[in-house]
Amino acid sequence: MGVNLLIRPAVDDDWAGLWPVWHEVIAAGETYPNDPATSSEAGKAMWFAPPPAFTWVAVDPDGQLVGTYQLRPNQRLLGDHVANAGFMVASRTRRQGIGRALGLHCLDSARGLGYRAMQFNAVVTTNIASLNLWRSLGFIIVGTVPRGFRHAVHGEVDMHIMHRFL
Repeated sequence: MGVNLLIRPAVDDDWAGLWPVWHEVIAAGETYPNDPATSSEAGKAMWFAPPPAFTWVAVDPDGQLVGTYQLRPNQRLLGDHVANAGFMVASRTRRQGIGRALGLHCLDSARGLGYRAMQFNAVVTTNIASLNLWRSLGFIIVGTVPRGFRHAVHGEVDMHIMHRFL
């Protein structure tokens, strides 16, 4: 499916179609530290944050929103040359290349915005698909936070910090 995706900047009207994907990922309590009971309004405020954050959506050939990512500086001021990003793919469309397409698009977008590197601060170690994807795209593990994430199923698990130069 990844070949047939349209990846474009998100607009306010996308939230209605994106909310089910965003809520599904957050409510699962397996990859993001957000409150599983986050409201649609609060979720939109976080995911559609103003620049320097930028949000993109992946749209399938039927016009359905099947994934998204948000790109932003990892730190402020003297650390704002390193990007950070968060990704979400609808569970019904996973393992179809959408995450890879979003990841590649994000790396290109980050380069285009002048970032020099990208860092993920909290890749949950039980998220094997993400770990494998990021490694295949050139990320390395630069640190581990022992038992840094309270997973809804597995309890306290480690989180990796991953990095790559652009």
